[in-house]
Amino acid sequence: MTDAALTPTARSAAEPLWRRAQAYLSQPVAIQSLAVTRILFGAIMVWDCYRYIKYDRIFRYYVEPTWNFPYFGLDFIRPLPEPWIHWAWLSVGVFAFLVMIGAFYRVAIIGFTLVFGYFFLLDKTQYLNHNYMVLLYAVLLCFAPAGRAFSVDAWRRPETRMAFIPRWPVAAIRLQTEIILIYAGIVKITDDWLRGEPLGMWLRAQAEDHVFGWIFQYDWVILMGTWGTIGLHILGAPLLLWRRTRLAVFLTYCVFHMSNSVFFNIGIFPWLTIAITLIFFDPDWPQQLARRALGLFETLPPMPRPEPAALGVPALGTGLMAVLAVWFAVQIAVPQRQIFFPNLVGWTGDGHRFSWRMRIYDRKAEGVFVVHDPARGVTVTVDPFAVMSARQARAVLTRTDLIHDFAQLLEAQARAEGMGDVEVRAQIVKSLNGRPRQLYVDPEVDLTAVAYNWLRPDPWVRPLETRAGVSDALPDWLPPWPQQRPWEAF
Repeated sequence: MTDAALTPTARSAAEPLWRRAQAYLSQPVAIQSLAVTRILFGAIMVWDCYRYIKYDRIFRYYVEPTWNFPYFGLDFIRPLPEPWIHWAWLSVGVFAFLVMIGAFYRVAIIGFTLVFGYFFLLDKTQYLNHNYMVLLYAVLLCFAPAGRAFSVDAWRRPETRMAFIPRWPVAAIRLQTEIILIYAGIVKITDDWLRGEPLGMWLRAQAEDHVFGWIFQYDWVILMGTWGTIGLHILGAPLLLWRRTRLAVFLTYCVFHMSNSVFFNIGIFPWLTIAITLIFFDPDWPQQLARRALGLFETLPPMPRPEPAALGVPALGTGLMAVLAVWFAVQIAVPQRQIFFPNLVGWTGDGHRFSWRMRIYDRKAEGVFVVHDPARGVTVTVDPFAVMSARQARAVLTRTDLIHDFAQLLEAQARAEGMGDVEVRAQIVKSLNGRPRQLYVDPEVDLTAVAYNWLRPDPWVRPLETRAGVSDALPDWLPPWPQQRPWEAF
């Protein structure tokens, strides 16, 4: 049988599944949970905007640094000069506030997504998983009719008000959350995490700061935390879809995220995740909750259940459904790109971004870059901590792509200063999850003469050694660990 003969059969088998999915996603549901998600999302982003302004992070992240590390192919995205970059960030808060109250919603959510996306793409040394998560949810909210209830728009224009919407916006936010949570559990199935590291290091280091910190001296407590986190994400996330287990899992997630907020400085991530997870409850859960509260004081009549055909809810179009299918195919595929790298992502950083590896590595690195001009016999040693922000330097010294990027930037800088065809080498040592420090990259390789491999390991990156006493074999030029720098876990 030819391939051409099989094509109509395959098409006929797939079409009913597509149509059934389209019909399911077009079913009317209450708008209430989506509207509450919009309100909470906007409120949390207003708070985050305030935090950035309070701690002067826009200046520290995007104005003060001399160097900028754009994503591949996005070199044209540059920080605006002062004061415009501060006004741009303030617009993020203004747009978030408009999203929260539902005023000019469509303009506000698109404006928020574009400006927040601009800041996200400015510098990959500033990458944070929760900022990536904000951007994903913002894109989905751009397409959702989340401003048709509990909003200024619905109050100003009653004819636009909707009590029911098609199911797809609720289903899309749920699926996006499932992908994030499940991957956050899968990526923790590593040798280090299963033996309690680096969580044990982090908790024991701050044991004296908490009333119950003494329990962190017990290994079984740490292992309960590491193994329990995997179970909560891989098993708990799907159980959010089941009514009987939903409330218990949600409350467990609340305890988990609040504990993370107490022990770790992770900003808005715990609160945003809790707020978004409310979408798993019935679409009319706010009304159900209000009726339960009122029912304590009076007897209420049953809630009316209108016929779906009488609601006039627009069906999900084929074009939008195709866009959603591609969107989620990408969301599922991108975190799996680690399969192209037969190495340890925690050591090399290959495949780390956009894969939901959150709080699972403790990486410390120290080193310099050596710029050599063979024609003139001039050699310059560059300490990243001396020429860029500490936040950038920590990222550069622990990510192979950033090491390569910085070498190219140093080459360009040398040429701009009149030097010839220079060579740039990196002398970097690194420690992963408490291991002895060891050489990270080959100090003899000219990084300006090698390419960075996107889908396979780089030969100039040295493999991770796990044997004890690795630090004894380090070269003489290696300095001792500096004690004055505040290390951060990535």
